[in-house]
Order: sequence, then C-alpha cells, then structure tokens
Amino acid sequence: MKSIREPVRQARGDATRQSILDAAEVVFAEQGYAAARLEDVALAVGIRRPSIVYHFPGKQELYDAVEADIFASMHAYVVAHTAGVTDPMARLLALLDAWLDFMVARPTAARIIQRLIADVGPRAGNPIEFSETALRDIEAIVAAGVEAGHFRPVPAMMILNGVAAGAIFYVCNARLLGEGRTYDPADPAELARFRALIHTLARAAVTSGAG
Repeated sequence: MKSIREPVRQARGDATRQSILDAAEVVFAEQGYAAARLEDVALAVGIRRPSIVYHFPGKQELYDAVEADIFASMHAYVVAHTAGVTDPMARLLALLDAWLDFMVARPTAARIIQRLIADVGPRAGNPIEFSETALRDIEAIVAAGVEAGHFRPVPAMMILNGVAAGAIFYVCNARLLGEGRTYDPADPAELARFRALIHTLARAAVTSGAG
C-alpha cells in the first residue's frame, strides 16, 4: 500500500505548494515584501502557518520561490513566442509581445516586478538573482540584430528601460491614474493600441540614427 499512497501524498504536497505560491504572489503583489506575512498567505490558502513553513522555511524563501517562478515562467513564454522567428526585428517584437501578454495575463507578476524596481530590499545581495534570464533574453536578441547589421549599435538596457518597461506601467497603472483615466489592460482594442505603440518605439529605438 505504501507504493500507492506515496504518489498520492506527493501529488497533494505539490498541489499545496503550488497553492501557497499562487496565494503568496497575490499577497506580495498587493502588500509588498516588508508588510506581507506568512499568516496572510496561510489565510488566503485556507491552511495554517506551519503548513507553509513545511514547504518554505520563512518569508524570504517563499518570496524567492515566487520571484523565481515569475521569471522562469516569463522566460518560457518568451522561448515559446520566439521559436522559429529568425528575422531580428520580428524576434525583438515577439519578445516584447511575449512580455506584454505575460504581464497582462498575470498582473500580480507585473506588480511584483514593479516593486522589485522600487524596493531592492528583498534582493539586496543580488538584484538579478532571478531576473537575469529576462536580461539575457533581450540582450541576446538586440546583440544578434546589431551583429547582423539590422539594428544600430544600441545598448539592450536602453530598449529595456525605454520600451519594454512600458508594459509594466501599462498593466499596473490601469486603476491608479484617477477618475476618467482607468482602462482595462486586457481589453483587445486597448491592448492592440498599446502593442502598436510599443512596436513603433522599438523600431525607432533600434533603427533611427544615434542620438
């Protein structure tokens, strides 16, 4: 019977762990790292605090797991959306589309990334411990475009800060700009307009003259 029960226990444990991660992402997104408590996460999941500690020894370890999952998932999204795309400009736009669509579909991830930018406390030792995959993704695509002569020599971080970062604000600001300025980031027409803007900015950033 042990061989039958063990996979069941494992499945239940994996499901509980994922439920904790999902709830923690919401709590950290809404409250920030400093204010969030394991008790808040436990309440959201419907379990007791010791059940969280069984899977994650403390708040830092739980936060690390949430952040790691966000960037791993975002990287996987990029890989899927850029697979088979060889033209440098098309690859850059596919990357930006992947990031935008990922954040629209997962707004809690966008808010956590925004908090990471504003508060380096949780990542004081190594601010790119988990986000380095995203940096490498955009660096590789921009470098390939420059090497092929399709892009002017432009630092990838300029594209990140000047173009790609707009996706975070697009998602996070939807309800924070005051009466008469709210919008639904997932609305197809709204999203299409913003995507077109991102594409225009990206093309200009990599093809216009140095400035």
